[in-house]
Amino acid sequence: MSADQYRPAAGIMLLNRDGRVFVAQRRDTTLDAWQMPQGGLDPGEDAEAGALRELEEETGIPARLVEILARSRGELRYDLPTDLAGSLWRGKWRGQRQVWFLMRYLGQDDEIDIETPHPEFRAWKWAEARELPDMIVPFKAELYRDVLREFADHLSRE
Repeated sequence: MSADQYRPAAGIMLLNRDGRVFVAQRRDTTLDAWQMPQGGLDPGEDAEAGALRELEEETGIPARLVEILARSRGELRYDLPTDLAGSLWRGKWRGQRQVWFLMRYLGQDDEIDIETPHPEFRAWKWAEARELPDMIVPFKAELYRDVLREFADHLSRE
């Protein structure tokens, strides 16, 4: 499959001091599904810069309140289900190819503000890493297992 069929993106696994992972529920769905922050890269944007931008846009957390612990060795992909592929992103992409970053949150919970200028989330919480694949929409579960494998060495130290 050609990389140009996948939207370039970045994802963030954000850990708190207890090693729990930030997850949030999207506003545009009523599903009881949680996800980690992620989003598309702007043309020419570096994955790290895009991840930090997305994190602030979605959670209100500025770059100064995180420490990057690791970066995925390569891009991780997921495919959209057929019913979404034709409508999401005007049908241009079959899924996303994401560079993932493991970050530590250095701030306090009250500094997280999902009521951003263009809010994407309706709720957030800290979750156990092992729970992530069961919390996400089913078509992203394998991606989340890949992210957990990618950062396993770091997570086992938490």
